[in-house]
Amino acid sequence: MELVYGVLRRQEPIDWRLGAILSKPLHRLPSIVQMVLRLGAYQILFLDRIPPSAAVNQAVELAKASAKQLGRDWSGVVNGVLRNLIRMPAPSLPDPSTHPAEWLSLTYGIPGWLTVRWLDRMGMEQAESACRATSTVPGLTVRVNRCHLTREDFLKRLQEAGVEAHSAAVSPLGVVVDKGPDVTSLPGFRTGDFYVEDEAAQLIPPILEPLPGDVILDACAAPGGKATHLAELLGDRGTIIAIDQSASRLDLLRENCLRLRLQSIVPVVGDVKQPTQWTRLLAWNHDQPDIPTSFDRILVDAPCSGLGVLRRHPEAKGLKSESSLTRHQKLQRDILESVAPTLRPGGVLVYSTCSTETEETEEVVCRFCATSPGWTRESVAPWLPPTALQFVTDRGALSTLCNSVGMDGFYAVRLRKKE
Repeated sequence: MELVYGVLRRQEPIDWRLGAILSKPLHRLPSIVQMVLRLGAYQILFLDRIPPSAAVNQAVELAKASAKQLGRDWSGVVNGVLRNLIRMPAPSLPDPSTHPAEWLSLTYGIPGWLTVRWLDRMGMEQAESACRATSTVPGLTVRVNRCHLTREDFLKRLQEAGVEAHSAAVSPLGVVVDKGPDVTSLPGFRTGDFYVEDEAAQLIPPILEPLPGDVILDACAAPGGKATHLAELLGDRGTIIAIDQSASRLDLLRENCLRLRLQSIVPVVGDVKQPTQWTRLLAWNHDQPDIPTSFDRILVDAPCSGLGVLRRHPEAKGLKSESSLTRHQKLQRDILESVAPTLRPGGVLVYSTCSTETEETEEVVCRFCATSPGWTRESVAPWLPPTALQFVTDRGALSTLCNSVGMDGFYAVRLRKKE
């Protein structure tokens, strides 16, 4: 896991260093050879417990093992490139004053197109802060199930079990596990005392201000992090219609509900953009309620580029591009416009994404408000803990982009439908 995720997180500087040695572009080599070279280079350049000679020998053996599949033996090339990587001094990085986008990309392992965007929008200081946050290896953060116990009680249980942990810096329900066993072996996992979730994500459901007895729509629910949080905020007294197109992903939600012992969530397989077709309910209990036609509150945690969670999913770096932002924006607008009529007058809708880009955040909300009369924006500040007020924007939205406390990059805005 360390090797795979390490290569993915550092692929930009790794490819740059290999490119200075290779006689042909790296991408023109067979994919397997590219992978072997990157694995060897990552160990040589970034790990201090593996002797360089061992990294080279292992890479050579991998190349030899792939000779039949590749139609020739590439082990000699692999051996020569990696040994040159050890011998040759590192070339100088681009000057950040004249080539800031390249310098950020190679220093922090961020795709070049993204560093250009961040520089244009935020300037050097904030762009570097965003790059630093995106390249940081995330720790394990959990949300304590407030229906079962307090955060203090949970921390005490961890301490008694010899697990090193501390309270999260921002979320009042968050706990950061510093050192301990696998998550499924932590005290309270099987009894549903916690849910693995980043601090930034924990800040969003309270913005909806769910009240016991509310009928709530979670428009893009699976695998259930925010739906289960909403149920806990309700004291499990209310109804949460959790919609997703993927039945298999809703199975994960159901498993999470069973583990957390929550009964108020009703999973629905369907296209959230087609409210009249929300008819196929997953088996939940013997007294399955009908799907409501209107809701007190709606959460739209919209599908997005996921650029705010790249540190958790470095494999996505090679799958993202500026064109994907436009595609996601259309889907986000369609979802908002489809669910908006189902909110009762006076009700609240929260729109959120784990994106850093304005196309998927402010632009979507501004377009919706401009084309949908009868909606007003409300500041999210009253529903955030004091520790999170630093992340409230001038327009009253939540944005954890460029944070220095180790959270993912999330955005959320609160909208109210006029009476």
